[in-house]
Amino acid sequence: MFKGLLITQKDKLCEASVVELDDDQLPDGDVLVDVSYSTLNYKDALAITGKGRVVRSFPMVPGIDLVGQINHSDSTEFSKGDWVLLNGFGVGEGHWGGLAEKARLKSDWLIPLPKGIEPKQAMAIGTAGYTAMLSVLALEKQGVRPDSGDILVTGANGGVGSFAIRLLHRLGYRVVASTGRMEQTSYLESLGASQCIDRASLSEAGKPLQKERWAGVIDCVGSHTLANACASTKYGGVVTACGLAQGMDFPGSVAPFILRGVRLIGIDSVMRPKADRIEAWQRLSELLCPEDYETISTEISLESVVETAHKLLDGKVRGRVLVRLS
Repeated sequence: MFKGLLITQKDKLCEASVVELDDDQLPDGDVLVDVSYSTLNYKDALAITGKGRVVRSFPMVPGIDLVGQINHSDSTEFSKGDWVLLNGFGVGEGHWGGLAEKARLKSDWLIPLPKGIEPKQAMAIGTAGYTAMLSVLALEKQGVRPDSGDILVTGANGGVGSFAIRLLHRLGYRVVASTGRMEQTSYLESLGASQCIDRASLSEAGKPLQKERWAGVIDCVGSHTLANACASTKYGGVVTACGLAQGMDFPGSVAPFILRGVRLIGIDSVMRPKADRIEAWQRLSELLCPEDYETISTEISLESVVETAHKLLDGKVRGRVLVRLS
């Protein structure tokens, strides 16, 4: 028997609680992992609270991230004792995820834990840091350099935003952080933000073409914020879209794209090819330092996940939430 957070549904109402589970209840897969750490992401919080249509089948163990050690393997790629990590692939949505002490998974979803990153550090990074790295890589590959100009990061207090600021700062970019919590300015500046602006300046309907301000944007918010970010990006600039905290809509105009050559790049972290995942995690291992994990992440127990999920959706959680399982 092992502990896990299980989401059940009755009369269209979801309930999440920590229960005892048996190995026989685990879904199919060719590897069994003893989970060391998982995380609590925005998507996990939506699933746990029932405030978003995330879970595709019930009962479900949430948790889109995990790191752990192979307990049993029928795969030729991994052996018992190997340390592995997982981000995405529908885990925690359609396949039992990381918020349990054991997980049975498909080996194709896993990559080896990179050298230079400890298991706990890997989940302090999690999907948020991994997505931030994919976004930074997209800016680099589209030719945005530190001397190109300011980079805007929206949703700056969240996990993706926090890591994006730190990574960009390490690479020499000047970062402007957009946040709804201006009282957190000192935190964002400690990560490397040169300037903080109130999200209210971006979150309402704006003109289709605005003053050119940004050489690049990492947007974690969507909706009007993304539209305004595009409208105020410089000629030839690049905007990456990786989140929808404000909304899934995009009430924008084609003007920035056809008049300024702005490029909008979608960042998917769920089904990313293995080569891209390995590249992103290798760069993370090179750019991050031990103190980064402590600054950006908070550790909680499995029993605290449900309460923290509600706080996260209420905007009361800063940075990353790391969940200790064993």
